[in-house]
Amino acid sequence: MPAANLALKDVNDRKDLLPGFTLRLHSNDSECEPGLGASVMYNLLYNQPQKLMLLAGCSTVCTTVAEAAKMWNLVVLCYGASSPALSDRNRFPTLFRTHPSATVHNPTRIKLMEKFGWSRVAILQQAEEVFISTVEDLEARCKESGIEIVTRQSFLSDPTDAVRNLRRQDARIIVGLFYVVAARRVLCEMYRQQIYGKSYVWYFIGWYEDNWFEINLEREGIECTIEQMRLAAEGHLTTEALMWNQNNQRTISGLTSEEFRLKLNDKLRKEGYDIDNNRYPEGYQEAPLAYDAVWSVALAFNKTMERLERYGKSLKDFTYTNKEIADDIYSAINSTQFLGVSGYVAFSSQGDRIALTQIEQVINGSYVVLGYYDTQSDNLTWFNRERWIGGKVPQDRTIVRRVLRTVSLPLFICMGTVSSVGILAAIALIGFNVWNNHRRVIQSSHPVCNTIMLFGVITCLASVFLLGLDGRFVNASTYPAVCQARAWLLTMGFTLAYGAMFSKVWRVHRLTTKAKSDPKVRTKKVEPWKLYTMVTGLLALDMVLLLAWQLQDPLQRRVELFPLEDPPSASDDVKIRPELEHCESHNNTVWLGVVYGYKGLVLVFGLFLAYETRSLKVKQINDSRYVGMSIYNVVVLCLITAPVTMVIASQQDASFAFVALAIIFCCFLSMALIFVPKVIEIIRHPKDKVESKYNPDVGVSKEDEERYQKLVTENEELQRLIAQKEEKIRLLKQRLQERETVKPGGGGGMLVPSSITQDIQDERI
Repeated sequence: MPAANLALKDVNDRKDLLPGFTLRLHSNDSECEPGLGASVMYNLLYNQPQKLMLLAGCSTVCTTVAEAAKMWNLVVLCYGASSPALSDRNRFPTLFRTHPSATVHNPTRIKLMEKFGWSRVAILQQAEEVFISTVEDLEARCKESGIEIVTRQSFLSDPTDAVRNLRRQDARIIVGLFYVVAARRVLCEMYRQQIYGKSYVWYFIGWYEDNWFEINLEREGIECTIEQMRLAAEGHLTTEALMWNQNNQRTISGLTSEEFRLKLNDKLRKEGYDIDNNRYPEGYQEAPLAYDAVWSVALAFNKTMERLERYGKSLKDFTYTNKEIADDIYSAINSTQFLGVSGYVAFSSQGDRIALTQIEQVINGSYVVLGYYDTQSDNLTWFNRERWIGGKVPQDRTIVRRVLRTVSLPLFICMGTVSSVGILAAIALIGFNVWNNHRRVIQSSHPVCNTIMLFGVITCLASVFLLGLDGRFVNASTYPAVCQARAWLLTMGFTLAYGAMFSKVWRVHRLTTKAKSDPKVRTKKVEPWKLYTMVTGLLALDMVLLLAWQLQDPLQRRVELFPLEDPPSASDDVKIRPELEHCESHNNTVWLGVVYGYKGLVLVFGLFLAYETRSLKVKQINDSRYVGMSIYNVVVLCLITAPVTMVIASQQDASFAFVALAIIFCCFLSMALIFVPKVIEIIRHPKDKVESKYNPDVGVSKEDEERYQKLVTENEELQRLIAQKEEKIRLLKQRLQERETVKPGGGGGMLVPSSITQDIQDERI
């Protein structure tokens, strides 16, 4: 009202304006309540004098007044209404406003988002029509510009839940639309929820008082201190229609904007406001708009008077039913243009004020102008005064940095080194096997079978390198090939190594079983092809399974995602998303079940055979006991490793170390058990004659062996003859007993048939 009263005085002091008339303002405080505003309007309309135009302040009252004013053919001019809904000409046909529509902020907000590279925003609004309409317009503009609105939260009076939801949605760039009382509650809740500072940017409405976040805290029950409110408010942006003329030019009133400000401040001091300490009354920001609104009314009436004089009419002829004069007033104000203290005043076809938008930021507790934006020409004037907490433009979202978990390089090098040593040892043993192939201690252990085992060991140890290959060394497109190579190498290597030992212990078991029914089996030579056939059969079965797996459901790269983690440096506004590569197929469980089931049966059967032959010694396979011991260790380690690795699969270092150590231990132990005794024997006794200490059976000469076999045969023949004679004796005794039972009583000697006597003599021979 002080600004409007100043305008009334300045207008009435002008002799060239409204000659013969005095512009008067009949007012009453509606307290920004639409119901009270309607009551005030009716009192004004139904009481003299006749009213020519209606002025209103805030959007809610302006909406009520403007919607009803058309019934009295009255033009309405609002100086404090920003609701986008008021731009509807069908609903408000006679409305004009010197306050720009709230939607004038939206192009500026979009322009800033594009300038700083923000494409993801959130909206927090108070449930009022002015803000609902603004949000609908903002959503449409964001969609056109390709900006994502991650969430839209609204509240009536308590913003606690709405602000908390913003945090849950990881909102970083937030547009806030609410009145100043709600703004203080929102700011306090921002502090509580810790959604302010270097990671967040808030857009607030710019027509609050400059110190709005420091005043009325106790009166409104705000539980945050002034320091906390200042801390939460630091760095936020505001957009507002330019309400002060930025050029030091004389306006239509003869005053510059600065002169008007000083004049207004003097008037406010007289009314008791502490202007010197920045204690401004509420609505101070709209003072230039109210001042220019009165000047718009005066200029419109002046233009209407000139038009009516041509027809011999006057403004005194206006009544609430006079549509003709009402149309003249409408046309006059619609075409009004002038330079006012709020800037250039002009109205669009919707009755909206055409104005520049001012952009400000709170820096060190005070608003600093960053620039201006002209929506008509899409021109952004920027002063580069912005200051961001943390020294860089905040991000519009939490940047999730995907970090691939890889096997520890020292662990990989360590396992690779040990495996390399094992491979070199296996190659050396192959050379040893070939070089000493003529020695009986090597010949009796089937050197070709041992060589097959060593090739299997080399293959298994080579698979350790593939098990450690991950995203550190190979890209995602190559990884499936690594997966296939792992499966083939490990499976084939296991079959070669374990299959060779399994075939040996199997032949030992078969020899000892047949020897019970056919003793000559002990002297027969074991045919090598029988051992090789078993290994070949196991390999063929592996190839069928692996080919079917690879062709039907090949192993692919699957990435396991882990929960977000904080970055190592607290200054980084990012989250770490760990991920781990796995080799899996669509029906991975089925294929693993088949392979594990088949291998498990072979392992268990091999364990059974090793146990059955644990105390047997066969000349044809002189290292059977050591083979059995190797099988024990392999079976136990495999039965432990397979389930454990499935449990710790998500721990790349533990999984790799466990599998690699199991492979290395099995390979080294098998080579040690089978070849170390041979190497020691060859080194200690370079000649075949004294190799009996390694295996006593080997030291027996050929003649001794033949003599031994001859004695065994003779012994078995004598045992057979003894059994026959014993059977004849039993029959003779039975006959004697029968004769004694039939012999008559009394008498002397007993006659013995010559045949019986002869038999007895034969027995004595």
